[in-house]
Amino acid sequence: MQIGEAAERVGLSIRTIRHYEEAGLIVPSARSEGGFRLYTQPDLDRLAVVKRMKPLGFTLEEMRDLLTLLDALADTEPGAERTALLDRLAMFHQAATARVQALRDQLATAEGFARQMQDQLDIHRR
Repeated sequence: MQIGEAAERVGLSIRTIRHYEEAGLIVPSARSEGGFRLYTQPDLDRLAVVKRMKPLGFTLEEMRDLLTLLDALADTEPGAERTALLDRLAMFHQAATARVQALRDQLATAEGFARQMQDQLDIHRR
C-alpha cells in the first residue's frame, strides 16, 4: 500500500511516517515504478510499535534499538544469543512498565486537581 493508506491504517500522519523513515525506524518494503513508497503489513506492525513507544517518551534511538532487537529475535534460534536478546527485551518491558506507572501517577495527580477545582466551584456557587 502507498504511504497515505499506511498512514490511515496506523493512525499516523504521512509527515510522521516520512520522519520515521528519515530516522531509520522504518523502510518501505518497495517502491512503485513511479517511485511511490510501498508498505506491507510487517511495515505497519513496525510503525505500530513506534507509535506505542512515542507517548511513553522513548527516544528515536531506543525505538531503533527495540525494532532491531525484535528483528533479531525473529531470526534467532534458541540458544545463548536468543537468551541474551530476551533479556534485553525484558529490559524494554520493565522500562515501559515503569513509564506507564509514571503516567498513571501523573493522571492521578491531574484528576485530584480537577476534583479540587470542582469542589471549589461547588463551594463558590452556593
